[in-house]
Amino acid sequence: MNLPTRRVGLVIRYNFLWSNEKAAGKQETTKDRPAAIVVAARQESGEVRVIVAPITHEPPVDSRDSIEISAGIRAALDLDHHPQWLRFDELNRFTWSGYDLRPVPGSPRRYEYGMLPRELFERLRERLLARQRTKAASIQNRD
Repeated sequence: MNLPTRRVGLVIRYNFLWSNEKAAGKQETTKDRPAAIVVAARQESGEVRVIVAPITHEPPVDSRDSIEISAGIRAALDLDHHPQWLRFDELNRFTWSGYDLRPVPGSPRRYEYGMLPRELFERLRERLLARQRTKAASIQNRD
């Protein structure tokens, strides 16, 4: 497996587990999706724990829980042309590289789409931190 270097803002292909799936007893989901690394922190053990935010075609119920990704950014990341949102009300946490990285469709040796533009990542970070101050996001531990 030729893994990308983990860093915040990197969009990876990932088997993201939603909270409702975990509540139903699932360990894996049926759909892999793009997800952005929002935290990458080295532990005392030397392992790196990452937290990822999913990218989805599903419009948000509450617009405060997501950021719509522009057509230009979707194109730069080689995502499809349909509207997509970067969600930060649901997150997954795992030890890098974990078991749930998946190859990008059409590129069996690639696990990443690319980097979020700095401005978009900063908006994500600010809104995620604001959300954490008012109401915790659902974080599923995937280890």
